[in-house]
Amino acid sequence: MAHVLFVCLHNAGRSQIARALFERDAAPRHSSESAGSIADPNGRPHPEVVAVMAELGIDIAQARPRRLTDELAEPAGVIVTMGCGDSCPYFPGKRYVDWELPDPKGQPIEAVRETRDGIGRRVTELIAELDAAA
Repeated sequence: MAHVLFVCLHNAGRSQIARALFERDAAPRHSSESAGSIADPNGRPHPEVVAVMAELGIDIAQARPRRLTDELAEPAGVIVTMGCGDSCPYFPGKRYVDWELPDPKGQPIEAVRETRDGIGRRVTELIAELDAAA
């Protein structure tokens, strides 16, 4: 079983999408968490992200952004970063994968769907890779 940590800036968009899709398609074979390098724990997922995930029957409206900590990173075998650049801390001994994806915050719903679908394709590839290594 692999454990993946999805990280973006605020943990209110890309990383929430990735974790939800990963959990839908990989559980219970693999597990995941998500976090943000500058997340506001009092925040909420971006409304446009909640809307496009609801189109897939996935409710992330109650998800709460979490700030990236050593404790969240410790169990991760793979850390997937998405647009946090220099604000993403480095944890030695972890495998890093960087997905270049636009921030969905404030974007038109069509653009957020494209981001969601791009994340979905990458999640599917990552799961296949993790399954093959198991």
